Amino acid sequence: MKTTQKELLTFSIARLSELIKKKKISPTEVAIQLLKRINEIDPKINSFITIDKEEVLEQAKRADQEIENGNYKGPLHGVPIGLKDLIYTQSLKTTMGSEIYQNYVPDYNATVVEKLKEAGAIIVGKLNTHQFAYGPTGDRSFFGPVRNPHNTQKMTGGSSSGSAAAVSACLAYGSLGTDTGASIRVPASFCGIVGMKPTYGLVSKHGVFPLSMTLDHVGPLTRTVTDNAILLNVIAGFDQNDPNSIQKESQDFSRDIGKGIEGMKIGIPTSFYFDDIDEEVRHAVEKAIEVMRELGAVIQSINLPNIEKISESHKVILKSEAYAVHEQHLKDYPDNWDDEVKERLLTALDTKGYEYVQALQIRKLAKNEFNHVLEDVDVILTPTLPILPPKINERHVNIEKYIGQHIRWSITKLTAPTNLNGLPSLSVPCGFSADDMPIGIQLIGREFDEATLYRFGYALEQKLAINTAKYAINERS
Repeated sequence: MKTTQKELLTFSIARLSELIKKKKISPTEVAIQLLKRINEIDPKINSFITIDKEEVLEQAKRADQEIENGNYKGPLHGVPIGLKDLIYTQSLKTTMGSEIYQNYVPDYNATVVEKLKEAGAIIVGKLNTHQFAYGPTGDRSFFGPVRNPHNTQKMTGGSSSGSAAAVSACLAYGSLGTDTGASIRVPASFCGIVGMKPTYGLVSKHGVFPLSMTLDHVGPLTRTVTDNAILLNVIAGFDQNDPNSIQKESQDFSRDIGKGIEGMKIGIPTSFYFDDIDEEVRHAVEKAIEVMRELGAVIQSINLPNIEKISESHKVILKSEAYAVHEQHLKDYPDNWDDEVKERLLTALDTKGYEYVQALQIRKLAKNEFNHVLEDVDVILTPTLPILPPKINERHVNIEKYIGQHIRWSITKLTAPTNLNGLPSLSVPCGFSADDMPIGIQLIGREFDEATLYRFGYALEQKLAINTAKYAINERS
């Protein structure tokens, strides 16, 4: 099959896998073209920290041989996938975006890496991250800031900054990130792609460097909703090595994609989620709501009376648990930190023990309150973020509510509540600002009902027909 490099690298996972399965394209051909593009494009956006090009080609050759011998493993076989650089990879550096671990090589693979390898995926490399994943801006890594492929002066959002930028710039067909308060959905929204924070406990965290043990999630970033479901199908599942893993029957998260949403109910919060947001964001999200209505969905208002308390409790738990993870690092390596990350860690010293306990008790309230609403609607729809992508190193926004606050609080405001209650949350592109920066909506669902979120996300995706590969960096520069 004759295809240009540009066309090949913009394919969805679903399309590429069909061509690989039919032997119309070889994994080696894909890997060669991808590595070439990374070499050309990534110096402009800085999404990768580590790539072993020889190993990538070896993986591709093995996939070629397996497929040639009739051992096709499924839709990720021979497909290059990137990993956030705090997901452990045996014999490949895992730096956490930090000076402290800049040369660290784990002696085992994270469970999600083993699952990808069993599915035949090609691990293309390790992706840049906000240092120790402690920041939603994505521009505080020891290895330098990641730049947004839509505008390299703008931030990607974080902390899964490289994971989103690489997928957006067609340097990987999909990637894995982590999300503790925003860190998959925010960069997905800022970079114009699809990002899923799955239900807490659905995806193993074994072999993933922690930020907050009770808030961390691992999830996929892709250019399409179907691709996201394909990737989640592979990485989900019980893991006895993860004490927070939940044993559930396996399911196909793509099973309801394409069924439509006529007659299904969408809940729109009456407060908090639509308060103090950029007017361009509001307009894009309201347009998406009208599109859903046109597709037959029933739109109704919902009330989450304790949402402010839920939001504040997330902040207390995050800073307390992050400090517990890094207390020894701070003592052993006092000078090996980004100043902003270290300052944020030290804010935990002002938190009293009883405040942490009280915040943990709010977790049940957070789950019950959302579950009560989700008894009457199929999904909750909100903006993913209240703001548009700021410039790299910008730390304040002009929305009156947030003047004087660090930008991190405006970035994470709308995503953090579902880290506290563990409910699945999907960010899907819904439009662009006047200066062509992406805007996303967030869909929140019931525990382990990711399939319904994909159903709604796919319906919107097909109607809006946003080309998530259109703004790859070589087309904007």
